[in-house]
Amino acid sequence: MKKLCVFCGSSSGLNESYMLIAYEFGKLMAKNNIGLIFGGGRSGIMGAVADGVLAEKGYVCSVIPRFFVEAGAAHPHAQKTHIVETMHERKALMYELADGFVTLPGGYGTLDELCEIITWAQLDKHTKPCFIFNYNGLFDHFIKHLQLVNKEGFLSDSDLALLKERKKIEDIIVEFSQGH
Repeated sequence: MKKLCVFCGSSSGLNESYMLIAYEFGKLMAKNNIGLIFGGGRSGIMGAVADGVLAEKGYVCSVIPRFFVEAGAAHPHAQKTHIVETMHERKALMYELADGFVTLPGGYGTLDELCEIITWAQLDKHTKPCFIFNYNGLFDHFIKHLQLVNKEGFLSDSDLALLKERKKIEDIIVEFSQGH
């Protein structure tokens, strides 16, 4: 089974559709025999993706820092839970366990994870696919910023292409499943 690491927020956002699309994404992952690697939270977009995978009897692997577990933030139904001490350990283990990465709606933590994994790809530390799900135009400004950075010579064309923007969850699943 291939495993997709999902970076996303522990908040729900203001538009209910973010939670709904995250849940549907999780269901679609499970229906396509794709396991979930995620940050282990029970709430927000993070919880919705995991709940979607679980609704279809899919595999959920949580990587969560001890302080979140102690605060009661851990998703209770993951088949496998790795408890780590730091956020750095969390990211390193998620990266190691995953066959690819996708970014869904989220804030600073989500962008931190995305930027780190893309940087690692840029430095040839991995060749795993990296997607950004640009639902509802949420990442339009971020993508335009990357294009500007490219235009100004701080990011090569090949490095810009490391991040695959997709606007449909089905496209991410198909590409990831086919190994592109």
